Amino acid sequence: MELRETILEGTIEVFNQKGLKFTMDDVAKVLSMSKKTIYTVFDDKESLFLTMVDYIFDKIKDSERRVLEDESLDTLEKIRRILGVMPEGYREIDLRQLYALRDKFPHIYARVEERLENGWESTIALIDRGIEEGVIRPVSIPLVKMMLEASLEQFFQRDILIQHQMNYVDALEQVVDILVYGIAKRSECKR
Repeated sequence: MELRETILEGTIEVFNQKGLKFTMDDVAKVLSMSKKTIYTVFDDKESLFLTMVDYIFDKIKDSERRVLEDESLDTLEKIRRILGVMPEGYREIDLRQLYALRDKFPHIYARVEERLENGWESTIALIDRGIEEGVIRPVSIPLVKMMLEASLEQFFQRDILIQHQMNYVDALEQVVDILVYGIAKRSECKR
């Protein structure tokens, strides 16, 4: 594994243990390397964290691509999975801690928002296909996009998940299920 990726994976591990309070010493310790080595790749904690955000979102995009290419899934299942995609190796990351980003690292929070708001082309095309196939009713795609983005942004802006003792993945799955199936009991849903 390339040094940069090794450091990012170690940072994710430390973030999962300590949240935003992790230090470069913590990362160095987990990786059994010197801070000096880390600083040859990243100038400071903020640049490391910013790169980690992009790294995770890039992994999410890779997972989305795999969902889109999976011929065993029908369109509705692809929509459900792509809206709630999390890379398998990152399902245990405690993303609930990101609610503190807005105040402590506004630059990084802005990057999270940017990544949430962009890259929807494949998802929009998939929803359009679902409408054409008749597996979902005609809906305003910008409204669906806004609802999911707003939900995720609330996860990052408030400590709602921590207060309700929910992990990010379970909360995301519930939001996606509500978006895709509504709040009616599934036996009552007309699909």
